[in-house]
Amino acid sequence: MIDVCLLGTGGMMPLPYRALTALALRYNGRTILVDCGEGTQISMRQQGISFNPIDVVCFTHYHADHISGLPGLLLSMGNSDRTEPLTIIGPRDVERVVNSLRIIAPGLPFKINFIELKEDVEVLDILGLTLTAYRVNHSILCYGYSVSLKRAGKFDPVRAKELNIPVQYWRELQHGNEVVYEGETFTSDMVMGGERKGLKVTYCTDTRPVPIIEEIAKDSDLFICEGMYGDMDKAADARDKKHMMMQEACEIARKADVAEMWLTHYSPSMNKPQEYLEELRKLFPRVVVAKDRFVKELKFEES
Repeated sequence: MIDVCLLGTGGMMPLPYRALTALALRYNGRTILVDCGEGTQISMRQQGISFNPIDVVCFTHYHADHISGLPGLLLSMGNSDRTEPLTIIGPRDVERVVNSLRIIAPGLPFKINFIELKEDVEVLDILGLTLTAYRVNHSILCYGYSVSLKRAGKFDPVRAKELNIPVQYWRELQHGNEVVYEGETFTSDMVMGGERKGLKVTYCTDTRPVPIIEEIAKDSDLFICEGMYGDMDKAADARDKKHMMMQEACEIARKADVAEMWLTHYSPSMNKPQEYLEELRKLFPRVVVAKDRFVKELKFEES
């Protein structure tokens, strides 16, 4: 199970009713935060999300509306008696950028470990999840992220009994470990079915449509994508500033065949993004014009 909370949906500048960009993904008692715009802490408190269990912060890029909330968040984490290391992932120069911001957040009681993204696509194992970072097309170096939770095949107790494997060893086999009993070696593939459908959340913002987004988002349970503008008169602005129209996001979602898409990162000039929903659903019926603190609990499909 993965809990998703879209903490902020604003782009460029915060508004009284719209915080800047941030996404929280919670799994197994730990939290991954993607971006940390101004207002992130307030949204987290309103949603009842603790600062302490944040293990990883991923940055798409270093424009202020995506990173300006970090110094305050680090201080709050320090004041919550946290001592465990924090991992921060981001594009080139992530350590230099974060340490520059830490001029106003010195003396933290925990260590920060940095992972600098260097390739167009990088795959990392984080907290039992598979994190894929992929480069997109913005005015500065920018990445999207996709988080996957794999699901092992179903254990076959009948087969285990046929092989005379004692019950006390079943758990080890379910966790992919080998078992040696009375001189015979048993492996998990002998008692486990094929891998079942897992969970997948894909996130991208501040980009023009590029093929890699569709490729990475393919078959996602939830696709969260920038919809900077809805008025087609803004299409030239979207191209010039390397942002995405809502309609372009819907086209990507349709091609990627995602289960659901949430739009986010709205221009401050767009007061009522919901007014485009009827038009957008003609392009992709499963689109949601998200608001701050939208939540969704992703669960494995029933067998």
